[in-house]
Amino acid sequence: MAVVGYARVSSLGQSLDVQIEKLDAIGVDKIFKEKRSGVDTARPALKQALEYVREGDQFVISRIDRLARSAEDLLRIVRELEDKGVTLRVLDQPIDTHEATGRAFLGMLGIFAEFENSIRRERQMDGIAKAKSKGTRFGRKALLTEDTVKEIKLMRENGKTVPEIMKAKGLSKASVYRALSV
Repeated sequence: MAVVGYARVSSLGQSLDVQIEKLDAIGVDKIFKEKRSGVDTARPALKQALEYVREGDQFVISRIDRLARSAEDLLRIVRELEDKGVTLRVLDQPIDTHEATGRAFLGMLGIFAEFENSIRRERQMDGIAKAKSKGTRFGRKALLTEDTVKEIKLMRENGKTVPEIMKAKGLSKASVYRALSV
């Protein structure tokens, strides 16, 4: 069984020293270090650490916010660890998935993450409904307006080729043929 540590700070000017001292104090076998925002999903050292751990290993961090910025992200990472048979231990908080209380605490975080997502979705739907009621239209504007279709047909009748029409109107071949078939 290996004890694998992960230390992260958000910017280059910050120091990893405090986290590394805590990880060294418990005798981690390997530490993955990173200076990147937790919001950044492309964290190479975290990815390497998650690929490195094996069944029976323990993944250790100093604080939960060093691993993830949202409960949803945290639960995704925890699920990945669980699938590999790796336990998670957080030094500054009472989380150790090897113990029942740690698993229970993470379960509660999952419920809060789901609740947070539901509220965000509801707010988004309310905002969309309000915008629609004020006449806001969503999506890309139609390129084939009635006038554009007439112009395309006229161009074709005047001997223009489909590639010439495409270039003149800035449309794809499919759009030009669609206009000609209307």
